[in-house]
Amino acid sequence: MIRYRAWLAALVVSTCVSAQAPPDPVTKIRDYRQRHEAEIVRDLAALLSLPNVAHNNEEGHADIQRNAEAIEQSLKQRGLRTEILNVEGGFPAVYGELLTPGATKTVVFYAHYDGQPVIPARWSSPPFTPTLRDGVLGQGARDIDLATLSSPLPPGSGEWRLYARSASDDKAPIIGFLTALDAMKEAGVPPSVNLKFFLEGEEEAGSDHMGAMLTKYAELLKADLFLLCDGPTHQSGRIQLVYGARGTMGLEMTVYGPDRGLHSGHYGNWAPNPAAELVNLLASMRDEEGHIRIKGFYSIVDPPSAAELRALEQVPDVDEELRKTFALSRTEGKGMKLNRAILDPAMNIRGVRAGGVGSETTNSIMPEATASIDFRLVPRQTTEAVRQLVEWLLKEMGYFIVSAPPDRETRRKHARIIRLDWQMGYPAARTALDSAPARAVAAVMGAAIGGPVLRMPTLGGSVPMYVFEQKLKTPVLILPIANFDNNQHSHNENIRLKNLWDGIEIYGTLFAELGKQWQ
Repeated sequence: MIRYRAWLAALVVSTCVSAQAPPDPVTKIRDYRQRHEAEIVRDLAALLSLPNVAHNNEEGHADIQRNAEAIEQSLKQRGLRTEILNVEGGFPAVYGELLTPGATKTVVFYAHYDGQPVIPARWSSPPFTPTLRDGVLGQGARDIDLATLSSPLPPGSGEWRLYARSASDDKAPIIGFLTALDAMKEAGVPPSVNLKFFLEGEEEAGSDHMGAMLTKYAELLKADLFLLCDGPTHQSGRIQLVYGARGTMGLEMTVYGPDRGLHSGHYGNWAPNPAAELVNLLASMRDEEGHIRIKGFYSIVDPPSAAELRALEQVPDVDEELRKTFALSRTEGKGMKLNRAILDPAMNIRGVRAGGVGSETTNSIMPEATASIDFRLVPRQTTEAVRQLVEWLLKEMGYFIVSAPPDRETRRKHARIIRLDWQMGYPAARTALDSAPARAVAAVMGAAIGGPVLRMPTLGGSVPMYVFEQKLKTPVLILPIANFDNNQHSHNENIRLKNLWDGIEIYGTLFAELGKQWQ
C-alpha cells in the first residue's frame, strides 16, 4: 500500500512539471481493458459466485460478511485505505479511500453488493453459478466456458452476457471501479480527485440502517459529490446521467369479511365480500390511466422545472419500441411519453391475494383480502404526508383502521375494518441540472463515450439518494451502466459485456479528469 501511494505522489508531481500533454485516459483505459477482458469477466464471475441476499438471519448475515471481506481485500490490493462499516442491527458496508496529493475535490462512488432474493427453479442456470452466454437467452444463445477465455475476446463479444444474481444490480460497477484503478496505475494516469468508495450491503433489503450508517460515519464520508452507480442505461441503449430519483414507500392493506369462509350460494349478496370491497377500494384510489384519485395527493407535488423539460426534449422517444418489446397495445397516462411520466408520482398495485383461482377455486366468500401497494414519490412529497392522505381517504370512506388482525368484538363493532401495514420508505431527491458538479460530470462522461450523454431529470425507480443528500449535505448524481434489459430483480439477471466495458472507461475517465473540469 505504501509503495502504491508513493507511486501516486511521484506521478502527480511528475505530471505537474512535465511540459508534455497529459496522456489520453480513455485510450489508455480502453487499451488496458482490451488486454485483460477475460480476466475482468472471471473476476466479476468470482464475485457473483458469492451468495449475497441480505436475509435477516444467521445465514444472510454470514453471506453478506463474506462479500464484504472479499471486496475489502480487493480494495486493499490496489493500495486503498479500507474499513468495514457497521451499525447495530444492520449489514456491513465497505469503505475505500485513495487521496490524491493536490486534489481539491473529493468524490464518493457508491454501489451496493447485496442482491434480491432468488427462486432457483425459475433460473435457466443456478443464480450463483455465473454463466457466460454469447447472446440473450431465448434467442439461441450458447454457453461459453469461462475457463477457456483469452484476451482480447473475439469481435462481437460485447453482446455476450454474464448471467447471475447481481450481475447488473449491482456488482458490475464494483468490478468496474477496480479495473479502472488497475488501468490507471499501469498507464501512469493519476486521479484528479480524492476517491472514496462506499459499497452498501443492504440496499435490496431496504437500506433500513442507511440513516444510522451515514450519521455514524459522516466525517469519514465527507465529500463534494456522491455518484450513485446503480441502475440501467436509457431504454434507447444510450448512457445517461440522472439527476434525481423518485422516493418510495410500501403499504399492505387487508379488508375483512366473515370470520370464516361462507358458501357463496347461501350467503352471497348478504355477507360482505372482502375481495369485492378491496377492488372497489383500489379503484377509488387510482384510475385506469394511472392518475391517483386520493384527495390532495397532487397538491404536494412540485412540477418539473423548465430546465428539466428542456433536457427531456433531447432524450430519444422509445415508447413505440417498448410497446413492441412488451407486447402492449396501449399505455397509461393518456398518451404521455414514458420519459415524462416518470417525473410524476405513481401508485402501483403490486399484488392482490384473496381466495383461490383455477384448481384452488372454491365457491365461497373468503374471510379477508389483501392488496400490496407501492407509491413512487416526487420532490416535496414526504412519506408522512402520503400516509396522512391515504388514511384520511379511508376514514372518509368509513373504515376503522387497525394495525393487527381484529378480534371478533372489533369485527362486530365496526362495519368496515382495514388493517394497514406501512413499510419504511424515503422521499424523492433531485440535483439541479446546471450545478457545477453536474456540468463537470456530464462533460467528462461525454469525453469518455465520444458524444453527449443523455441528461435525465429523474430515475423511474428509487434509490436512497435523499438519505445521502440529507445526512451529508452533499449533491448526488446517478450514473447507471447496466443494460436496460438486464432482468434486475427477476430471474436470469445479466450484464451485457459492452455495458461493463463502457462503465470501466467512464469510471476511469472520471477518476482522471473530473478534478480538471470541475472548477
